[in-house]
Amino acid sequence: MTFDLFPLLLLIALAIEAAIAYPDALYRRIGHPVTWIGALIARFERALNRPTMPNRRRLLNGVATLGLILGATVLPALALQVVLLALLPVWAALPPLALLASALIAQRSLHDHVMAVARALETGGLEAGRASVAMIVGRDTSVLDEAGVARAAIESLAENFSDGIVAPAFWCAVAGLPGIAAYKAINTADSMIGHRNERYLFFGRAAARTDDVVNLPASRLTALWLALAAGRRAGAALRAVRRDAGHHRSPNAGWPEAAMAGALGLRLNGPKRYGDTWREDHWMGDGRADADAADIRRALALYRRACLIQAAVVALLAGLLVAV
Repeated sequence: MTFDLFPLLLLIALAIEAAIAYPDALYRRIGHPVTWIGALIARFERALNRPTMPNRRRLLNGVATLGLILGATVLPALALQVVLLALLPVWAALPPLALLASALIAQRSLHDHVMAVARALETGGLEAGRASVAMIVGRDTSVLDEAGVARAAIESLAENFSDGIVAPAFWCAVAGLPGIAAYKAINTADSMIGHRNERYLFFGRAAARTDDVVNLPASRLTALWLALAAGRRAGAALRAVRRDAGHHRSPNAGWPEAAMAGALGLRLNGPKRYGDTWREDHWMGDGRADADAADIRRALALYRRACLIQAAVVALLAGLLVAV
């Protein structure tokens, strides 16, 4: 497949995922590609990240682990893409490739998980909201008030829009099925071992740094999609990005979070608790901090419009490349 057909592959994958997502029955039967990648990472980590190893050895083992994970995901994806294109005409090869790529995009599942927080707050109150948001964030939710629960859900929506939808879409458009497989391998490794604690500081450093690099273009695109989706508040979204994105601890997460905050007239991020540790994070946006379930629903409406904008841009790009 030549690169000019990758956006068309992505467009079909986005449509499939929006229509059917990843079936729960299939997940219960065989799991999910990300869980397969995660199991492999966990196996390597147990064998190659023992506390008795010197730090340099753990660092090199982390580099090797990332390389092995990439090989285990990219090579099968590349072989499958090559074989299908060799055996089938392009019009017949694209749908199965897109179906496989769709499993690595999370438009609907992200929407459903965040919507669950809004519904929990509306029907079950604060404790239900805390339990629901704990499913999608890593912070200590027991100390959150209603506004904190709502902000955590909206922050998760913004950040995961970037690394769960826009980033895999970007790499699929660039390199097809192998591109999206490579991205998910890197992102999964970062989420599992890319932490700055005693256990993973050295072993997970390669995964964390690589994830920062591969997410860089998508985080900027995500901010753009959110600003465009904001309509009359596009200027506010862009001003928040210019002012606040660079103050985030992450080189990428600040872009979508600041855009979301500016678009909604909220303040996001800010101080938060992880276990016994408080982190004095910078606020994104200069609006009100007292978010609620209605604000989660507004954020989801913004997210849906941004997804449509992304799909429209992909469709335009696919049309232009196919026509050339």
